[in-house]
Amino acid sequence: MTTNKKSALGRGLSAILQSPETDITSKDISGEFVVGAIAEIPINQIEANPFQPRTDFEEQTLHELAESIKVQGIIQPITVRKLGYDKYQLISGERRLRAAKMVGLEKIPAYIRIADDEQMLEMALIENIHRDDLNPIEIALSYQRLIDEIGISPNDLAEKVGKNRSSVVNYLRLLKLPPEVQVAVRDGQISMGHARAIINIEDVEDQLTILKEIIEKGLSVRDVEQWVRDIKEASRQPEAESITIEEKGSKEKPELPETLASARDQLAQKFGTKVDISRTAKGKGQIIIKFRNEADFQRIMALLQ
Repeated sequence: MTTNKKSALGRGLSAILQSPETDITSKDISGEFVVGAIAEIPINQIEANPFQPRTDFEEQTLHELAESIKVQGIIQPITVRKLGYDKYQLISGERRLRAAKMVGLEKIPAYIRIADDEQMLEMALIENIHRDDLNPIEIALSYQRLIDEIGISPNDLAEKVGKNRSSVVNYLRLLKLPPEVQVAVRDGQISMGHARAIINIEDVEDQLTILKEIIEKGLSVRDVEQWVRDIKEASRQPEAESITIEEKGSKEKPELPETLASARDQLAQKFGTKVDISRTAKGKGQIIIKFRNEADFQRIMALLQ
């Protein structure tokens, strides 16, 4: 009785590799397979890609891919560049390569091409940018590496990756956020919409306070955007009130000493709402923090704590 052992390649790919029209057996002085070929390359001859922009590979999805490879084989070849005699370096397909190692494959189908370091980086980054499972921080870092290491402008980058310029710039702005916020975006604790709202606040402490509230209370992007508007509005109000009083020549409200006026402005900025400070001639006074509704009150109480 004859048993048919299932190939580790895909059925369609096996047919391609066995086709006499595909040059996978040509040899030259630099190794067994020539550039431009699709070949089954020993996995131990393939080096990792030093330009790989991905830092996180989820174990669960890798195991799922490994199981798929065990049943279906490698459907899509990885891409490598030739370094020398039977020596290759991965350009793209790291998840496939890792999963193939997990199931114990000794060889993997690969498309061999020529690429210098700059092209390696560019191809690896652009391939990863278009992955659905790449998080916003990984995309932002990939964009920044293309700009820094290849020396292209955001406009050229947008054209190269097929995105509009504003989208590219929005990703790049994420890298200006505090590390704690970037980690929260990376780990999916907050969305890119949350991060884009937070970045409009200049004070780092305020940014971290908002981050904490988002995570603990599940604030929506709209909630955060309103919070940011309140903070910005509050920071402008004291100046506007001062001008109004001067213009009207009002004597109803005595001018606060500079130290108290500065404290009032800081509190308004901190709480994202209007703050009043009054003081008698003897030095006794009060601080009034205004709120619009119950939710706003709870927000201010969280800041006080």
